Amino acid sequence: MAAMAAEEEEYEAVLCVKPAVHVYRVPPRASNRGYRAAEWQLDQPAWSGRLRITAKGKIAYIKLEDKTSGELFAQAPVEQFPGIAVESVTDSSRYFVIRIEDGNGRRAFIGVGFVDRGDAFDFNVALQDHFKWVRQQSELAKQAENPDQGPKLDLGFKEGQTIKLNIANMKKKEGTAGNTRPRPAGPGGLSLLPPPPGGKSSAPVCPSGERPSSLSVPAQLPGTPITDALLAWPQPTAAPAAAAADVWGDFAKASGSASSQTQANAGWVQF
Repeated sequence: MAAMAAEEEEYEAVLCVKPAVHVYRVPPRASNRGYRAAEWQLDQPAWSGRLRITAKGKIAYIKLEDKTSGELFAQAPVEQFPGIAVESVTDSSRYFVIRIEDGNGRRAFIGVGFVDRGDAFDFNVALQDHFKWVRQQSELAKQAENPDQGPKLDLGFKEGQTIKLNIANMKKKEGTAGNTRPRPAGPGGLSLLPPPPGGKSSAPVCPSGERPSSLSVPAQLPGTPITDALLAWPQPTAAPAAAAADVWGDFAKASGSASSQTQANAGWVQF
């Protein structure tokens, strides 16, 4: 009952339709050498109409119908292709021999010819594609019934098989990440950028509260007044009070010597 229900649910699909086809009477074949279209009366076809290929389940049907009314003239069930139900002739690609059935068990062989070679090609390809699909469905059904018998995917290494991994880039990245150095801290806890590669630092960085030893206060010449350049000399940010007094004491001494030098030279006439 289940099989009958499945057959009733199967629908009929149209695979190919050709509007012009001729039918010929085929003489009995005397040997197994094949059919020849040249032996038919090609100028006197027995019938002309349209050809339609349909499929219902695994079986394809070649139907010869009237062009105007669509009345069925003959039908050829095809259960296998290539096979005895459809055969090509040996002397042309536009003619075939098909086996028709009337539903009462009677069978006959007739010749079918197409006007265009393209129509004959489409007829052949439609049958090939259908039975290719039938074979694929049969294989899938077998695999579903016996999944253990199908080919298994083996991803293991064969005996003696090796693989090679290139991890040079990985080592380089790991080494670069491990060699990072902290930035040096400047006065006030600010982090300083390192000097550019191959360059030299423009000025030394001294700790807070210390005076650089390589720099000295420019000496004041006698008779030179205290200018803004001298007053703008950078001073230590956190210098002790004693150090600040000493610095201004140097300026006071320089100022006093300048005034005494001016008194000593008061008797000279300036030009």
